[in-house]
Amino acid sequence: MVAYQFSDQQFIAGQWVKGTSTNILKNTNPYNQETLLELQAASSVDVDTAYSSAEKQQKSWAKTEAKLRKQLADRVSEIIQNRREEIVDWLIQESGSTRIKANIEVDAALAIVHEASTFPNRLLDSKLKSPDPERHSWVYRKPLGVIGVISPWNFPFHLSMRSVVTALTIGNAVVLKPASDTPITGGLLLAKIFEEAGLAQGLFSVVAGSGSEIGDYFVEHPIPKLISFTGSTEVGQRVAELAVGREHLKRIALELGGNAPLVILDDADLDLAVELTVMGRFLHQGQICMSTNRVIVDAKVYEAYVKKLLARAQQIPYGDPSSDSTLIGPIINAGQVQKIQEIIEKGIAQGAELALKGEVVGNVIPPHIFINVDPASDLAQQESFGPVLPVIKAKDEAHALELANDTRFGLSSAVCTTNKERGLQFALGIDAGMTHINAISVADDPTAPFGGEKNSGLGRFNGHWILEEFSRTHWVTVNK
Repeated sequence: MVAYQFSDQQFIAGQWVKGTSTNILKNTNPYNQETLLELQAASSVDVDTAYSSAEKQQKSWAKTEAKLRKQLADRVSEIIQNRREEIVDWLIQESGSTRIKANIEVDAALAIVHEASTFPNRLLDSKLKSPDPERHSWVYRKPLGVIGVISPWNFPFHLSMRSVVTALTIGNAVVLKPASDTPITGGLLLAKIFEEAGLAQGLFSVVAGSGSEIGDYFVEHPIPKLISFTGSTEVGQRVAELAVGREHLKRIALELGGNAPLVILDDADLDLAVELTVMGRFLHQGQICMSTNRVIVDAKVYEAYVKKLLARAQQIPYGDPSSDSTLIGPIINAGQVQKIQEIIEKGIAQGAELALKGEVVGNVIPPHIFINVDPASDLAQQESFGPVLPVIKAKDEAHALELANDTRFGLSSAVCTTNKERGLQFALGIDAGMTHINAISVADDPTAPFGGEKNSGLGRFNGHWILEEFSRTHWVTVNK
């Protein structure tokens, strides 16, 4: 098996061609700054070509037998398994994934591909009981048509695959715009995989380009029926505004930012709580929308928890992402490093106590832990998307719940307690799309609904929830 090779070409309308923009995307390794690829960016002309091809091919694809679309997903799964180490290596090189995180990401992608392989046989029509005895009443479930996907750089392979493979197995066509920092793992790598799997030409395109050049046009284009976006809340709000235009009203599936709380109740196993904190916050440098962005601890156990946490956090391996033991690797780019440093400096300026710090080397930021944090401060209210953790003291359980909900976000959350019933009641009081009891806030199950409340997004991914998002219902009646 020959490893995939990437050159200065995009995958548009089933062909490997150069983008037509004058801009160049310079793709670099965030750890050692090695140039991985210089890619001629896509322009609006390329977006037109991709969408037109997708629209042309989609109608015949939707009519194919369910077993053929299932077979496509099965072949994709087999290719990913055969090329697992190759994919892991690209994730480490391009996205700064540690080896631990890269393997987690490949497993997540395989799980969603397996789930998607069931979708062709779950796109079912149904007969309704009609109030009119002289008429039959049916509901038909159909693919939407063409879906535009915009994916992020933090879990580029999985979060691109999540939408792409789902859309295709249901009978849609797809145009994918990966993040500029991860054009390979978020886009071109998928193109190679689906090409190898034998997907018909034109059903899937990848247009890698800067958001400032093609971002708005990609969303406003008249052809796509739905825009699937995963990324920041600010950009997601812009996507929503553009999708709900005067001429073309599109569906949107938005998975946006978070401010996930981990709540430590007074009966918690503190050793478990510390491990949940370390993995929930520092996996992939905290660059995960579900990452534990703040810890809320009952005052009765606050001091004991902080002592254990600081001792454990000093042992966290950070640096080279290719090392098997590294938990914290490089931040994706210098701009993000600067943002995180500004968050740290602002936290200090606003009076929080920096109890653990370390020297920033290149794009690698060691764990930074703040204690005695004001819950109203920027440190507690904003998503840092980095290895920075504020620890907040709660007076009691009721106050802890109040603090957990004191955010404009509502994606994921977690609670630690030795009383499962107490944990369940507390979880149900959190205004979020997902809550995990005695587990980290970072979790994704292909059969469970993934999504948030408030400013964390609209819609749900995975399972029958995404099946409904990416298809449409058509009610038909006829005389008996």
